[in-house]
Amino acid sequence: MTGQSLWDLSEANVEDGEIRINVGGFKKRLRSHTLLRFPETRLGRLLLCHSREAILELCDDYDDVQREFYFDRNPELFPYVLHFYHTGKLHVMAELCVFSFSQEIEYWGINEFFIDSCCSYSYHGRKVEPEQEKWDEQSDQESTTSSFDEILAFYNDASKFDGQPLGNFRRQLWLALDNPGYSVLSRVFSVLSILVVLGSIITMCLNSLPDFQIPDSQGSPGEDPRFEIVEHFGIAWFTFELMARFAVAPDFLKFFRNALNLIDLISIVPFYITLVVNLVVESTPTLANLGRVAQVLRLMRIFRILKLARHSTGLRSLGATLKYSYKEVGLLLLYLSVGISIFSVVAYTIEKEENEGLATIPACWWWATVSMTTVGYGDVVPGTTAGKLTASACILAGILVVVLPITLIFNKFSHFYRRQKQLESAMRSCDFGDGMKEVPSVNLRDYYAHKVKSLMASLTNMSRSSPSELSLNDSLH
Repeated sequence: MTGQSLWDLSEANVEDGEIRINVGGFKKRLRSHTLLRFPETRLGRLLLCHSREAILELCDDYDDVQREFYFDRNPELFPYVLHFYHTGKLHVMAELCVFSFSQEIEYWGINEFFIDSCCSYSYHGRKVEPEQEKWDEQSDQESTTSSFDEILAFYNDASKFDGQPLGNFRRQLWLALDNPGYSVLSRVFSVLSILVVLGSIITMCLNSLPDFQIPDSQGSPGEDPRFEIVEHFGIAWFTFELMARFAVAPDFLKFFRNALNLIDLISIVPFYITLVVNLVVESTPTLANLGRVAQVLRLMRIFRILKLARHSTGLRSLGATLKYSYKEVGLLLLYLSVGISIFSVVAYTIEKEENEGLATIPACWWWATVSMTTVGYGDVVPGTTAGKLTASACILAGILVVVLPITLIFNKFSHFYRRQKQLESAMRSCDFGDGMKEVPSVNLRDYYAHKVKSLMASLTNMSRSSPSELSLNDSLH
């Protein structure tokens, strides 16, 4: 039989110009000239086989008695393949799974380009949409799971006070200090803390004004004694606040793993380091340069503004948004970096001989950064016509680049803000008056549903990762 095609064989394989196909129980007679219209497809190549071994490489089984080719495939999708052989076009019904359909037509050797225009847009949109949903919903799933985890961790921490000396009293203090709005005591403490933080920031700003600076014995500007009193009171309050939270913490080892507690620590450490440095400088004049270190550390007082995050749902939501929007933020930085690199080189090439402010590429980086972010200081501007056109393109590109990810980030902020509100409401609904009576309102069914959904999504992505391998395995078995 060498040198002969399947169609040239005797009636053992072909009868009256037809071949018999059995796809998962769905039987059909197909004419050879219909299949040979598309010789690159699986059925088209089947007609050109020269041996039984070659036939079995393309189908799962061949019955010599029935003269029938068997394919272990989905019979519900094969009518779409038949329609393609008769019309030359593929059509996709709305109820079909696009990924199963894609794997099926790949098995039969049919390219997606044959999908008719009436179905093409919907098909490719549905095929891309799950990947977009995975991109958008991954952080939402993670954040929802973390919400449940935070509530359960809160409940677990509260339960650690049971059986401890003064456990109920320490638990009430812990709730008042760590959960603003939990009770009247917590609200009062929160208001006092906010006032101290704002007072500390305001005095730091006022102290920079010449009218409030008092020269010291050497003629150097020094701090107003009134502001020093406010500063010392603020440090005393912040220290008391941190020590009180640490004293009633349910787990001392995990205390400084909390970002808010680290902020509290950072807000007071520069003061004590400055105090030690000043004492060293006074006792050892040769180390006067250490005074500059103290001046730098004093500037770190501005980070006390971050302490407001403990009392502000919006600030905590902003932090969560940045945490779970790192992809969008990364894309924004990537787009800006590419645009800045391109426009800075173009501006350098055009303006280097005409404009001293754009005579180097690093200087052009600064100009492109200011232009793409639409800040426009005006300290450096192009002078030539080509340079102005480049600047216009740079500004327009910057607007588009900045606007594209903003909607995604804003939507995530709204999501995290609602989530934070629900989290705070769940924590406040817990009653710990006489011990652990009431479990926080956590829907465990939803919690485990998200866990299972994440697992199923991972398995689905694995199955979609290499459809060609799946089709090859199907064809070989």
